[in-house]
Amino acid sequence: MRCLFTLALSTLLLAACTHQPPPPDWLLTARSAGEQHARLYLEGRDRLAQSQLQTARTAVSRTGNASAMARIELHACAARIASLQPPACPEFQPLADDAGQAENAYFRYLTGQLAEGDLALLPAAQQAAWRNPSSLSDITDPLSRLLAAAVLLHAGRLPPAASQIAIDTASQQGWRRPLAHWLQLEEERLNRAGDAAAAAAMARQRARVLADVPETAAER
Repeated sequence: MRCLFTLALSTLLLAACTHQPPPPDWLLTARSAGEQHARLYLEGRDRLAQSQLQTARTAVSRTGNASAMARIELHACAARIASLQPPACPEFQPLADDAGQAENAYFRYLTGQLAEGDLALLPAAQQAAWRNPSSLSDITDPLSRLLAAAVLLHAGRLPPAASQIAIDTASQQGWRRPLAHWLQLEEERLNRAGDAAAAAAMARQRARVLADVPETAAER
């Protein structure tokens, strides 16, 4: 999941390994827990996801480093936005003044406030998709691809056919939460276009995805 969080921590891990001693425990814990949180959240396993997020937050908070703490919140926010939740990251805002430029640029990107100069500070996959929305399928990491699709959608720049890329991505990974929301979105689009048969197929797939999920959980 090559979002800002993973890239930044990977860089720190590489530096730590190069110069010895081994990377600190908090870094290893935060990276593992952050990635597990995203996976569990996308699968719709909320209780376990929240536990992993708290583990990551606790590990990073021991450093007092605002940028590292911000990356945890941005990574969690990216998973929510990829699932078509509202583009807001309130947990990041108390850290914004002390976080780095890259973290603030990523926050503005996620929340639809991209400013001049921000694009160059984003992960390469997000830069490429923003510059050329038709290149979405070229992103190799599934979460990065799904996130880019969601950001483009919120910005009104996602090509209609690209919704299928998001659907296929979520389906292949078994990510129930984003899949259900992307299917619903595509069903609505097809209905507006007058393609009732295709819309019905989307509705049937969504029903299969949510067959064993309580109704209240399906709406989150």
